[in-house]
Amino acid sequence: MTESRAGRRIRRAAAVAVVVLAASAAVGAWLRADDKPDDKDKKDLGKQLVGAWVLAGTPDDPKDPPEKGGRLKFFTGRHWAITDYDPQTGEVVFHHGGTYTLDGENYAETVEYANKNTANLIGMTLKFKIKVDKDTYTQVGDGNEFTERWKRAK
Repeated sequence: MTESRAGRRIRRAAAVAVVVLAASAAVGAWLRADDKPDDKDKKDLGKQLVGAWVLAGTPDDPKDPPEKGGRLKFFTGRHWAITDYDPQTGEVVFHHGGTYTLDGENYAETVEYANKNTANLIGMTLKFKIKVDKDTYTQVGDGNEFTERWKRAK
Protein backbone atom coordinates (compact mmCIF):
# COMPACT_ATOMS: atom_id res chain seq x y z
CA MET A 1 0.00 0.00 0.00
CA THR A 2 1.43 3.34 -0.99
CA GLU A 3 1.12 6.42 1.14
CA SER A 4 -0.58 9.39 -0.46
CA ARG A 5 1.25 12.63 -1.06
CA ALA A 6 -0.98 14.41 1.53
CA GLY A 7 -0.21 11.71 4.11
CA ARG A 8 3.55 12.16 3.64
CA ARG A 9 3.21 15.94 4.05
CA ILE A 10 1.24 15.54 7.26
CA ARG A 11 3.80 13.08 8.65
CA ARG A 12 6.69 15.36 7.68
CA ALA A 13 4.97 18.40 9.25
CA ALA A 14 4.33 16.44 12.45
CA ALA A 15 7.99 15.36 12.59
CA VAL A 16 9.16 18.96 12.12
CA ALA A 17 6.78 20.14 14.85
CA VAL A 18 8.13 17.51 17.28
CA VAL A 19 11.74 18.55 16.56
CA VAL A 20 10.94 22.26 16.98
CA LEU A 21 9.09 21.67 20.28
CA ALA A 22 11.88 19.45 21.62
CA ALA A 23 14.54 22.00 20.65
CA SER A 24 12.55 24.82 22.27
CA ALA A 25 12.18 22.86 25.50
CA ALA A 26 15.90 22.04 25.56
CA VAL A 27 16.95 25.66 24.98
CA GLY A 28 14.48 26.86 27.65
CA ALA A 29 15.84 24.37 30.20
CA TRP A 30 19.41 25.38 29.37
CA LEU A 31 18.61 29.09 29.82
CA ARG A 32 16.84 28.45 33.14
CA ALA A 33 19.82 26.42 34.37
CA ASP A 34 21.99 29.53 33.98
CA ASP A 35 19.63 31.75 36.01
CA LYS A 36 21.02 32.92 39.30
CA PRO A 37 18.36 32.73 42.01
CA ASP A 38 19.45 36.07 43.47
CA ASP A 39 18.94 37.88 40.14
CA LYS A 40 15.53 36.26 39.70
CA ASP A 41 14.50 37.14 43.27
CA LYS A 42 15.53 40.78 42.75
CA LYS A 43 13.53 41.02 39.55
CA ASP A 44 10.55 39.29 41.13
CA LEU A 45 10.54 41.62 44.17
CA GLY A 46 10.68 44.65 41.90
CA LYS A 47 7.80 43.33 39.81
CA GLN A 48 5.77 42.46 42.90
CA LEU A 49 6.24 45.99 44.25
CA VAL A 50 4.68 47.71 41.22
CA GLY A 51 1.13 48.90 41.85
CA ALA A 52 -0.96 50.75 44.41
CA TRP A 53 -0.88 50.01 48.14
CA VAL A 54 -3.03 51.12 51.10
CA LEU A 55 -1.52 51.62 54.57
CA ALA A 56 -2.65 48.81 56.88
CA GLY A 57 -0.83 49.35 60.18
CA THR A 58 2.63 48.13 61.07
CA PRO A 59 4.20 44.66 61.09
CA ASP A 60 3.60 44.53 64.87
CA ASP A 61 0.07 45.98 64.66
CA PRO A 62 -1.62 44.88 61.39
CA LYS A 63 -4.95 46.52 60.55
CA ASP A 64 -7.50 46.34 57.78
CA PRO A 65 -7.12 49.10 55.19
CA PRO A 66 -9.76 51.83 55.47
CA GLU A 67 -12.80 51.55 53.20
CA LYS A 68 -12.24 55.12 52.01
CA GLY A 69 -9.44 57.61 52.42
CA GLY A 70 -6.18 57.04 54.17
CA ARG A 71 -2.68 56.71 52.85
CA LEU A 72 -1.88 55.35 49.39
CA LYS A 73 1.58 54.46 48.06
CA PHE A 74 2.26 53.89 44.37
CA PHE A 75 5.23 52.19 42.68
CA THR A 76 6.30 51.94 39.07
CA GLY A 77 9.54 50.27 38.02
CA ARG A 78 11.51 53.37 39.07
CA HIS A 79 9.22 55.94 40.72
CA TRP A 80 7.15 56.06 43.89
CA ALA A 81 4.60 58.48 45.35
CA ILE A 82 2.59 58.62 48.55
CA THR A 83 -0.66 60.48 49.12
CA ASP A 84 -2.62 60.84 52.35
CA TYR A 85 -6.11 62.28 52.13
CA ASP A 86 -9.07 62.97 54.42
CA PRO A 87 -11.93 60.54 53.69
CA GLN A 88 -14.56 63.09 54.79
CA THR A 89 -13.48 65.96 52.56
CA GLY A 90 -11.27 64.34 49.93
CA GLU A 91 -8.65 66.99 50.73
CA VAL A 92 -5.02 65.94 50.35
CA VAL A 93 -3.19 66.07 53.68
CA PHE A 94 0.20 65.43 52.11
CA HIS A 95 1.72 64.18 48.87
CA HIS A 96 5.34 63.50 47.96
CA GLY A 97 7.41 61.13 45.88
CA GLY A 98 10.45 60.59 43.72
CA THR A 99 12.63 57.71 42.59
CA TYR A 100 13.81 54.54 44.29
CA THR A 101 16.48 51.88 44.05
CA LEU A 102 16.16 48.24 44.98
CA ASP A 103 19.05 45.88 45.74
CA GLY A 104 17.67 42.58 46.98
CA GLU A 105 15.53 43.51 49.98
CA ASN A 106 17.38 46.84 50.43
CA TYR A 107 15.13 49.64 49.23
CA ALA A 108 15.98 53.37 49.18
CA GLU A 109 13.57 56.11 48.17
CA THR A 110 14.61 59.67 47.42
CA VAL A 111 12.06 62.43 47.89
CA GLU A 112 12.21 64.68 44.83
CA TYR A 113 8.92 66.58 45.15
CA ALA A 114 6.33 67.33 47.83
CA ASN A 115 3.46 69.61 48.76
CA LYS A 116 4.12 72.24 51.41
CA ASN A 117 3.12 69.91 54.29
CA THR A 118 6.08 67.59 53.61
CA ALA A 119 8.43 69.88 51.66
CA ASN A 120 11.03 69.43 54.40
CA LEU A 121 11.58 65.87 53.06
CA ILE A 122 12.74 67.02 49.60
CA GLY A 123 16.27 65.76 48.97
CA MET A 124 16.14 63.10 51.69
CA THR A 125 16.85 59.44 50.92
CA LEU A 126 15.10 57.00 53.26
CA LYS A 127 16.28 53.40 53.51
CA PHE A 128 14.28 50.28 54.29
CA LYS A 129 14.34 46.51 54.32
CA ILE A 130 11.29 45.41 52.35
CA LYS A 131 9.30 42.27 51.69
CA VAL A 132 6.30 41.50 49.48
CA ASP A 133 4.25 38.47 50.44
CA LYS A 134 1.28 38.02 48.10
CA ASP A 135 -0.82 41.18 48.68
CA THR A 136 1.14 42.48 51.69
CA TYR A 137 4.09 44.86 51.42
CA THR A 138 6.19 45.46 54.54
CA GLN A 139 8.85 48.11 54.93
CA VAL A 140 11.09 48.33 57.99
CA GLY A 141 12.79 51.69 58.42
CA ASP A 142 16.58 51.63 58.46
CA GLY A 143 17.48 54.74 60.46
CA ASN A 144 13.97 56.17 60.13
CA GLU A 145 10.59 55.71 61.84
CA PHE A 146 8.60 54.61 58.79
CA THR A 147 8.10 50.92 59.58
CA GLU A 148 4.79 50.15 57.89
CA ARG A 149 2.57 47.39 56.54
CA TRP A 150 0.61 47.91 53.32
CA LYS A 151 -2.09 45.93 51.50
CA ARG A 152 -2.42 45.92 47.73
CA ALA A 153 -5.20 48.30 46.67
CA LYS A 154 -8.13 46.49 45.07
